[in-house]
Amino acid sequence: MKAMHSVSLASTFAIALALSACGKKEEAPAPTVAPAPPPVAAEVAPPPAPEGVSFAGLTLGTAVDAEQKVTAPATTFAPTDTIYAAVATTGAAPNAAIVARWTFGDGQLVDESDESIAPTGPATTTFHIAKPDGWPVGKYKVDISIDGNPVASQEFEVK
Repeated sequence: MKAMHSVSLASTFAIALALSACGKKEEAPAPTVAPAPPPVAAEVAPPPAPEGVSFAGLTLGTAVDAEQKVTAPATTFAPTDTIYAAVATTGAAPNAAIVARWTFGDGQLVDESDESIAPTGPATTTFHIAKPDGWPVGKYKVDISIDGNPVASQEFEVK
C-alpha cells in the first residue's frame, strides 16, 4: 500500500501541476530592441590651412633696393659699412614677428631688433646695423627667428 500511496501522491501532484499550467497564459518573449544607429555626421569642409610665414632665405650685403632686397651681397665688410640682412619669407599671416640678433666674437650682443609683418605672400624684411666710428675687426653672426623659432644663422667678418 505504501507503493500505491506514493504513486497516487505523485499522480495527484502531476495533475495539480498540469491544471495550474493550463490556467496560465504564456508570456510573449520580450521584444528585441536593436541599438539605435549612430548619428550620421554631416559632411564638413576641412578647416582652412593654418596661416603662417615660412623662412625662404637670408642674404647679407652692403646695399638694398626699394623692395628691400640686397643688391650688393657680401660676407666680408669694411669697418665703416652698413651691414644689411634681408630675410625672405613666404606665406601669409595677420601678424608675424621676425627678430634679427647680431653678435660679435664669442657671442657679445651688438644689436637685436624685430619687425612685425603681415604678409600675404612672398616678402622681404630688412634689418641693418651701422657704426659710424667703425666696427671692430673680427667675426660676427646674425641669427634670425620667426615667431620665436630660430630659422637661420649667417656668419660674416669685418676686416
